[in-house]
Amino acid sequence: MSDTPSKEMLVRFVADAFRRAMAHYGFWFWETAYQLGLDEALRIENEAGDKSWALQVDRLARTTGFEMKDGLPAVLWSMDEKTLTALLDSLAANWLANDGLWFQAVESRVGQFDAKRINDTCWSRFSPLEASRIRTLLDLPEPGGLDGLKQALGYRLYARLNRQEIVDETENSFVFRMVDCRVQSARKRKGLAEYPCGSVGIVEYRTFAATIDPRVKTTCVGCPPDSHPADWYCAWKFEMIETGKKG
Repeated sequence: MSDTPSKEMLVRFVADAFRRAMAHYGFWFWETAYQLGLDEALRIENEAGDKSWALQVDRLARTTGFEMKDGLPAVLWSMDEKTLTALLDSLAANWLANDGLWFQAVESRVGQFDAKRINDTCWSRFSPLEASRIRTLLDLPEPGGLDGLKQALGYRLYARLNRQEIVDETENSFVFRMVDCRVQSARKRKGLAEYPCGSVGIVEYRTFAATIDPRVKTTCVGCPPDSHPADWYCAWKFEMIETGKKG
């Protein structure tokens, strides 16, 4: 910089640097998936992401002076379960708000059709990535089986925001229902029609389940614009197509 920036400019620059770094990380994952395939991109993300997190948080700790414990900021370990839960819920709400704001910004420029098309493609990358991170977080076996899938569905960011339930059908299948959906409930309160999320739901749930266990077949039971009963917004059937291998 040719001029010495003011404190206000430095503060804004610091915040913007975080934003740029997050976007750049996403670009790397997206392009790696495009060039090398999604499965390879997920494997690389596990490696690069672990190294990146360790390097970045250690450098920030040394720069700002916050303490570390077991590779994580010590302040997180000092929080009680109630505070950590509230923080997690806030992070999930911010994630969903970010998703919605991007959709609205695109929709306002090119219309809902293209916004849905972009949204569906984004979910074809995010859903497998989320499943991969959850698999690592829970140390699930590969393949994870239906039991692993049930656990993983409870650790999605959506699970922090919506009410969901699992109904066992047979030894080799279960139905996942979204009992209350934050997005659809908000639209209902505003007097708006339900958002037709069936297309993105197919992408979202099929890729999530396949990442946990490629033997699982995903079938849409019902999802807007489909009609559905009052006690759920969408429902998805997960079935182990190789019978006798529940996992």
